[in-house]
Parts: sequence; C-alpha cells; structure tokens
Amino acid sequence: MFWMMQSGQVRWCPNNLLDCFWRCFKYLIYCVYRGVFPNFFIPQNNMFIKKVNGDARELLLQQLYQYYRMGVSCLLLSPTLRSILEPALSSPSFVLSPAEGEFIRIADSDMCAMYELSMFHFFLNHILELYLYLKSIATLYRTSLSSYQLLTLQYCNVEPLVRLSFIMANSTSCYTHINIYNLDTKICGMLKIAATLGPVSYLLYLALYYYRTGRYDKTLYITNITQQRLSQNFNIYSDTVDRLKYNQALSNVPLSMRMKKAWVKNIDLIENILYIEELYIEQLVNKQSFLRVSPFVVVEMLSVLSHYRLGNRSQCLQSLTDLQTLLLYDDGTYVPLYLRDLSWQILGICQHVVGDLHGALRSYEESLKQKPYNKLNEATEFRIECVKQQLQRNV
Repeated sequence: MFWMMQSGQVRWCPNNLLDCFWRCFKYLIYCVYRGVFPNFFIPQNNMFIKKVNGDARELLLQQLYQYYRMGVSCLLLSPTLRSILEPALSSPSFVLSPAEGEFIRIADSDMCAMYELSMFHFFLNHILELYLYLKSIATLYRTSLSSYQLLTLQYCNVEPLVRLSFIMANSTSCYTHINIYNLDTKICGMLKIAATLGPVSYLLYLALYYYRTGRYDKTLYITNITQQRLSQNFNIYSDTVDRLKYNQALSNVPLSMRMKKAWVKNIDLIENILYIEELYIEQLVNKQSFLRVSPFVVVEMLSVLSHYRLGNRSQCLQSLTDLQTLLLYDDGTYVPLYLRDLSWQILGICQHVVGDLHGALRSYEESLKQKPYNKLNEATEFRIECVKQQLQRNV
C-alpha cells in the first residue's frame, strides 16, 4: 500500500478503496512472481528472503492467481468482509466486472445499454400492426422482469407510440369535428405517455404535433421545458457524458428512471409520415427510411417557427440567432458532424420562412458541403433554386 501511494498510481479516497485494493493486490502478485519485495523504509532489505522462495513461492503464486481470476469478489471469501460488501454489491450504482473486478460506473454501463437499445428497429407502419404490438408489450409488463428487461420494454413502447400517433394524425381528413377532437385527445395522450416513458428528447414529438395543429403557445411551452432538460450537465447524448456528474446525480435512481431523466436521443422522422410541413420536401426526396436530426436543433427550429407564427418578431430573431450560433460554434457536442447536413438545411428553411433569403441561400449551400448522411442534395438544390427565383423577382 505504501509503495502504491508513493508511486501516485491510485487515487486514495473512500469511494475508490476497492480499486486501490485491486492495484495493491496486483503489485503483490508481481512481487511474489519476482521473489523480491523491498521494505518500504529500508528498500535494500528484501522481505521475501528465506520466507517466500522455492516451492512455497510457487504455491503462494498459484493461490494468489486463483484469487486474481476471481476479481475483487475474492474478498467475499472472508465472512467479515462479506457482511460489509454484500449491501454495496446489491446497489444499482455500480456493476462488478468478473475479470478485473473493478467497478464500472453507471454512466459507462448506461451508455452501453443506450447503444444496444438504439440497435432496435421497428418496421411497423400500419395502425393494426402497431396496436397489436403495443398490446403485446402491455401483456409483457405484467410478467416478472429484471431491471434491464423492464428498460427494454419501456424503450420498445415509446417509438411505436410516437409512430402510431402521427399515422393517426395523418388520417383525419374524412372525420367529423367530434371525431377529430376525440382523435386529437388520444394522440396527445399517447405522445404524453411516450414523453413520460422515453428519453428526455421524446417530449419534442409532442411539440411537433402541437406545432402542426397550430397550437404555437403550447409548442413553445413544451420546447422551453425540453430545453431546460437538455441543458442538464449530466445528460448522455451521442456517446458524450460527464461521468462524474452523471454518477453523482443518478447513482441512486432506478435504471428505467435514468433513461427518462438523462438519456437524449436524436429525433427520427420516418418516411411516409408527416411530422412538420416545413420538412415535407426533405422527407419526400429522402433516399432512406428516415431523417435524423439533433434534438437541440429541433428545439430552436420550433422556437423560431412558433414565434414567427405568433408574430413575436424579436423572439423569433433571437431563436434564429441561437440556432445559427449553435451550428457555427458547436464542436459536435450538440450537433454531431454527421447530422450537419439537415441541421444547416433547417437553418436555411427558418431563414427562408422569416424572409432572410440571402441567409437562407448561404445555409443551403453550407448544407451541400456537409457529409450527406440524410441524403438531402436533391431537396437542397430545389430550395436553392426557389430562393434564387424569389431573389430575382424581388430585384
């Protein structure tokens, strides 16, 4: 322990004792293997001379290696230590690694879980299919589930809810006013459930629905709430997280609740489903099954458009400036580089809507320079041509 402290290889504090123990233990194995363990106060003295050599050293090395293979769980062999460690091991704050036996912080394990869940793809695009799927999910909820199974079911519930909501919203043309009102109530209810169960950014789907139905005040209310939640310093987004703050804020929070409080996912706009009219052209010409955009960009886009519709000129221009500043100065933390094509396109659309044609033209041209992740070139070129024609008419 003294040698490890002097070397400065470990951080000695109460929350790091197991890591310190494991490093000391590996140093001890190294010393037994060499047959040399210098006294800390008189380094010339080898404490293993005539005590740890020959067969005794081989037997000790074998025993230590067995403990090494067990990891720090070897401490559970001691009845005294077991009574102390078992309550800690049952805590959701950390997971015990079977190999090295070090504690993986919940931020790292949650990032792995978030990545694996993002691999799930839902190919259901019909109301009946989605209804049967959600009914099956509800049945599974009544079974005995582990924390990770519950998290998976929870995640698999929100995306179909969002998709079903917007499919229903796109099929209201032949309904009476009463039926439209009832359907609107159901759609808002489903989107609120999705926002309650899902990651932080899923609240933006409700904001998108409010915007497309002309409720701009409610849209701004939702975007303001979402913006506050997105600004939390312990969020996980795009493989980026402040591990220390995440662990401090959420170490005692259940796994499914951590997803609702701190996980931030991109907003996906699925093909053939209209979410917002301003992006209809982009969805129409898109060569893949969805458009993907940063939630930070969606917040600013909805703020710009809603303020514009309400006639709030100064707030609209401020939100437009915030969006432009985000794209100009962000290093990829809030707008990943692979999503910059649609992000610049959205800035151009917002500028076009408010009447800044020259700014819109520059933004569209900037969109063409980005990596074509969302495959928007055809839509961008069409918008550039529209802006040029409009500028010519204004001359």
